[in-house]
Amino acid sequence: MRQRRQALQAAALFLAGVSPWPVVRANSEASFYPLVEPRRLVFPRDFGSHPAYRTEWWYLTGWLGQGPTAMGFQITFFRSRTRHAPDNPSRLAPTQLLFAHAALAVAESQTFLHASRAGRMNGTSLRANSQDTDLQFEDWHLRRLPGASAEVYQGRFSDPGYALSLEASTDQAPLLRGQNGLSAKGPDPSQASHYYSRAPLRVKAQVQVGQQTRNLLGTAWLDHEWSSQLLMPGAVGWDWLGINLLDGGTLMAFQIRNDRAEPLFTHVDARGRDGQATGGWAGLAWQAGGRWRAPSLIEYPIPMDLRVGDALYQLVPLMRSQEVDARASTGGYYWEGAVSLMQGERLLGQGYLELTGYGEPLRL
Repeated sequence: MRQRRQALQAAALFLAGVSPWPVVRANSEASFYPLVEPRRLVFPRDFGSHPAYRTEWWYLTGWLGQGPTAMGFQITFFRSRTRHAPDNPSRLAPTQLLFAHAALAVAESQTFLHASRAGRMNGTSLRANSQDTDLQFEDWHLRRLPGASAEVYQGRFSDPGYALSLEASTDQAPLLRGQNGLSAKGPDPSQASHYYSRAPLRVKAQVQVGQQTRNLLGTAWLDHEWSSQLLMPGAVGWDWLGINLLDGGTLMAFQIRNDRAEPLFTHVDARGRDGQATGGWAGLAWQAGGRWRAPSLIEYPIPMDLRVGDALYQLVPLMRSQEVDARASTGGYYWEGAVSLMQGERLLGQGYLELTGYGEPLRL
């Protein structure tokens, strides 16, 4: 087990990714990976993987149920292109790696369950289809099923003692982030990604914890992003937020931080029920509403507050203990958890908050 964990940690250092229309230019990766270029995203092709780029992920999060019996969940697939030559004839050459994370937060018992996997893609039991969303890591999967009136994403993960199977549907077009899907992550054009979301998603799920199985309804959010370079010089990590608002709209925001927790780059994207951009969140600023020390001894700004002018909002976690230990897969620790967006006693929405780079600089 120890040797396997060490091998997985070593493999994680090779993180990487690609597009069907790569343009290779001189960059910090010695031109090995293509940079993200402005272009029109084409669906369903861009629902699939882009194996030339260094890093890519599909990130599905959601809330199930309400009140004291609510649950939060996430399942994420990461595809990474290594520096191994793509024309290596050996079928064992680790040119593409696949990582998977899953978590379940159970409010009633204040239990946080999570698991991670890592391996070399083989096209069968570990795969990321390039034509549509179809991801599989052994018995875990996430796939898109097109329909006449709605699209459905099916997902499943399991670990000893718990499992989740879900269907998440939408009849809305993808939400293109940034400029038509080109999302800036810094002042330099190379610091960008292709990025879209599917939100809000209507979700129904079957959850098994121990001997108990429950059928639950809720809402979910899917992000798909790919790039060759995300973190700008001096950055150690980011704070990211995706909230399904109760009025049918969505709020996505992120800030990229330095080692003094100061923002280097920030972005806010608020949409109405119709998917069109809305105002009211310009100038959003992040600030710690408290501190929580995790079992890893890392301190996170939990709960987190958001300030817009004179208005103050709170991101209240379903539970504080939602730290992910990813040392055996993508490496390191990060906090990723279900949160409610509150203004005083008023509930505005629910979604997920991700905090990276607090223990040590994030490595991509």
